[in-house]
Amino acid sequence: MAQKTVLIVYAHQCAASFNAAARDAAVQELSAQGYRVLVSDLYDMKFRAEATRDDVIGGLKNCELFQYGEETMAAWEEDRLSDDIKAEQKKVTEAELVIFQFPLYWFSVPAIMKGWMDRVLTQGFAFSLQNVYNNGLFKDKKAMLSFSTGAIQTMYQPDGINGDINVTLWPLQNGILHFCGFQVLAPQIFWSPAHSPHAARAAMLEGWRARLRGLMAEKPLSFAPCELFNLSFQGGFLMKPEARKDQEANPYGLTTGHHLGKPLPPDNQTRAGPTLKK
Repeated sequence: MAQKTVLIVYAHQCAASFNAAARDAAVQELSAQGYRVLVSDLYDMKFRAEATRDDVIGGLKNCELFQYGEETMAAWEEDRLSDDIKAEQKKVTEAELVIFQFPLYWFSVPAIMKGWMDRVLTQGFAFSLQNVYNNGLFKDKKAMLSFSTGAIQTMYQPDGINGDINVTLWPLQNGILHFCGFQVLAPQIFWSPAHSPHAARAAMLEGWRARLRGLMAEKPLSFAPCELFNLSFQGGFLMKPEARKDQEANPYGLTTGHHLGKPLPPDNQTRAGPTLKK
């Protein structure tokens, strides 16, 4: 049986950081389970964040109007993407699970990691117009966010000053990972390690190690399946009337994004919930 692979996409400048310790814990635990673990250390690699014409080797399809998505899709089809993108795409292809390890910057990933997503997850390779969300090209793969915050946990509650962490995570987990088809595991959130005592940081890492031992058996987060929507421009890609009707009796919205004017379902982006019906 071929050895299964995990890819850790890591973004922190300092080898002495808490994020580095979380990365190392994942490498150690997953390797002990028999996984081949690859690490893309983006700062060490000096990975280029800017998505530009330099990502395409050779001529353009439209020299007068450069459209990054269309040009990189054509370059992917013709094996003309830049070498750094092709190397990362090979890792993703081989991986059963992709873990993104990073400190939360401005309610999102660091720029260098967003650049990895922009450049590596090209149309054709990571998605197509026909293959997105639960029908996505990576539907047989898993992905998750593992990150540290500067703020304490209460600041990211629905009544906290930063707002609901589930809202913060929706664009990353639904709009990028699930859009490409990934089964998205609940995030691993390390709340404010920089402002925590040593014992608390050690407990965070031990909790991460314990979770990693059963990670592959975890149920993924729930998202609204494509089958609930009219998947055409004529239908506006809107939820089907019968699907909306099915939700009328529910006290909460369907998901964090598809709340349908109702209260958000609690912890929709931070805990695995019931599988939503198609």
